Amino acid sequence: MAVIISKPNKGPSRAGVLAAGNWIVDEVKLVDVYPAAEKLANIQSQTLGTGGAPYNVLVDLSRLGATFPLVAAGLVGNDKFGERILSDCRDLKIDTRWLKSTSKASTSYTDVMTEIASGRRTFFHSRGANALWDGSDIDFSKSKAKLLHLGYLLLLDALDQPDKKYGTRGAAILAKAQDAGLKTSVDVISEDSDRYSKFVVPALKYTDYLIVNEHEAGRISGFKIRQGDGALDTVSLRHAAGALLQMGIRELVVIHFPEGSFARTRKGEDVWQSSLKIPQKHIAGTAGAGDAFAAGVLLGLHEGWELSKCLQTAVCAAAASLSEPGCTSGVKPLATCQALLKKYGVRPSLEPAD
Repeated sequence: MAVIISKPNKGPSRAGVLAAGNWIVDEVKLVDVYPAAEKLANIQSQTLGTGGAPYNVLVDLSRLGATFPLVAAGLVGNDKFGERILSDCRDLKIDTRWLKSTSKASTSYTDVMTEIASGRRTFFHSRGANALWDGSDIDFSKSKAKLLHLGYLLLLDALDQPDKKYGTRGAAILAKAQDAGLKTSVDVISEDSDRYSKFVVPALKYTDYLIVNEHEAGRISGFKIRQGDGALDTVSLRHAAGALLQMGIRELVVIHFPEGSFARTRKGEDVWQSSLKIPQKHIAGTAGAGDAFAAGVLLGLHEGWELSKCLQTAVCAAAASLSEPGCTSGVKPLATCQALLKKYGVRPSLEPAD
């Protein structure tokens, strides 16, 4: 049976994705090896790229060929990186009415150290202006967007603060968006900490769609999704999705991982999608694959596609992103990304035999 996630939004006819949160310039450095402490690695090449959930997702949606409005919200510094971001948005026709500049902090940036052979990444991050953004400048009553995508919780200092009514300021932003008639989507940062229960869980009851990787899903839900040998535990994965829905998510949980993805709806319907079999030699870097996946899901949700098509589109977009070291430079028009499915095929089915 086809699973379709589509409910009418209240208020006027809505279209578009409003993406808010971290705006980051990634300095992607390809290194021959990640060194031990006090040892040396050689930087073979260096590029500047996009970083942060809203930046990556909006650029990916534009590159995929989204025909609906794309709107940015957040904070950058009055500096060269900030101007680069604003210029990118202008070139891609991304509305920047709520993407502001400040002289109180520099634009956030990340040094992304990518091992050439493995594609593995290590991040050195400067929070910059993102730490100051509290979302108060968004007037949801003036937004005609269909979806708000907010990320990354745990990496937005002002939003990761307590709120007497909603639990956190991030939760308050999501609640205001829902009250105005927008659907809400959330992504979080991966970290090894106990902060998830304090800063992420309060936001879930105001979240329609949660799109996270298996590490984040496990941290939030308390389930161990990887076995000791690193293998995916599909039973724990499904339990984690169920637990996340019980925490208040209104419609859909989507969990992605290198082997593919899994989605569970509020009605208990499950959809599995394996990832594409991209040869290792064609993987230039994995930075941005998660946001490319999210862009594919959001594209489908916005257009009212069947959930299986949303996930298939998402793994194709993620696969395309692997071809370049930057977060968004590998993403191509939708048809080109979808052609990768025929070219490479998919990994073996993940769906357990019940």
